[in-house]
Amino acid sequence: MPDLPELAASFAVALHDAGIAVGPDRTRSFARAITLLAPSTTRELRHCALTTLVSDHEQIERFDAVFREVFGGPAGRGAQRGQPGDPSRSLPDTVPGRAPGARKATADGRGPVADAQPREAPVPFLASPLDRLANRDFADLSAEELARLSEVMRTLVLRTPTRPSRRRRPAPHGKRIDVRRTLSVSRRTGGYPLRLRRFVPRARPRDLVVLCDISGSMEPYARAMLQLLYCASRAARAEVFTFATRLTRLTPALRRAGPYDALARAGRAAPDWSGGTRIADCLAEFNERFGRRGMAHGAVVVIISDGWDTSPPADLTTHMARLSRVAYRVVWVNPRTASSRYRPLVGGMAAALPYCNAVVSAHSFAALDDFAAALSTSGRRR
Repeated sequence: MPDLPELAASFAVALHDAGIAVGPDRTRSFARAITLLAPSTTRELRHCALTTLVSDHEQIERFDAVFREVFGGPAGRGAQRGQPGDPSRSLPDTVPGRAPGARKATADGRGPVADAQPREAPVPFLASPLDRLANRDFADLSAEELARLSEVMRTLVLRTPTRPSRRRRPAPHGKRIDVRRTLSVSRRTGGYPLRLRRFVPRARPRDLVVLCDISGSMEPYARAMLQLLYCASRAARAEVFTFATRLTRLTPALRRAGPYDALARAGRAAPDWSGGTRIADCLAEFNERFGRRGMAHGAVVVIISDGWDTSPPADLTTHMARLSRVAYRVVWVNPRTASSRYRPLVGGMAAALPYCNAVVSAHSFAALDDFAAALSTSGRRR
């Protein structure tokens, strides 16, 4: 039974050998499409590969040739219906003890005949129990199902945009001249700087700050969000806070915790778990104690909350405006926005919305892609 990484890598290498530029990013997209869509036939598998690995119509013919060679599946768009290579053509049955596509003998044994009713061959090794959980709301998952997803969520890496640092690296076409290296090299030419050495600033990821609402209204999502916070705490220069009626810094507890006891440690560190909600007061405390000291300056700040707040909306407006002036981006995660009938009518959410650069739901494992994209997007446009 083939392994998914081995399958994606082998097929990508075959495409690369055929002259199709397939890099690690496209290979990762192909593997992720297989994981989320769970194709059960080679026809569906071809659609996943065609969507993620091909970028030009001229590559489709070579792609189909490689696909037939690797998977023995349907081929290109130019084949006639019912002929080999037609995407709508069914594949022969896979019969145990007989190679795919083999013919079986007639009743009198005088000669082989083709299978009467060919069907698409299943691809059982691409199915996974996690695929059925990918699009389910976190609030509908049991503790056992969430534990299954936690194994996959541990592999998530939350990336933020880069920013120039004070460190620098040599660059032939840099805008600034490295005087020290230029003078050092000029000793080889009698002190004459015949070749100028240049440099550019090194880039480093921006800091990540996560504020998670653990009040009663967010309790159904608290377990899943904590797994996400565990992933965030492993990122470089990431800070994690929880809030309900008070602000609690969880970064030290999560860094010392494993994936299974993170929830217990967070519960002990945050005594206001499943309590009321005072978003404005907790945000004011964060701005005063941590934001002013530089934690939020140029950082990507993530607020996970449904917007229910007992404080006056005007207070939240004041503190959100203050936060948005120092943060690079403010991403608000609200699981309630997954519903098509959702409207930002709650006072807290309506007050915070003008100061958010992005609002995503992150209500399921599949929706975490939008969350990761919102984190990695550059620019402060709202």
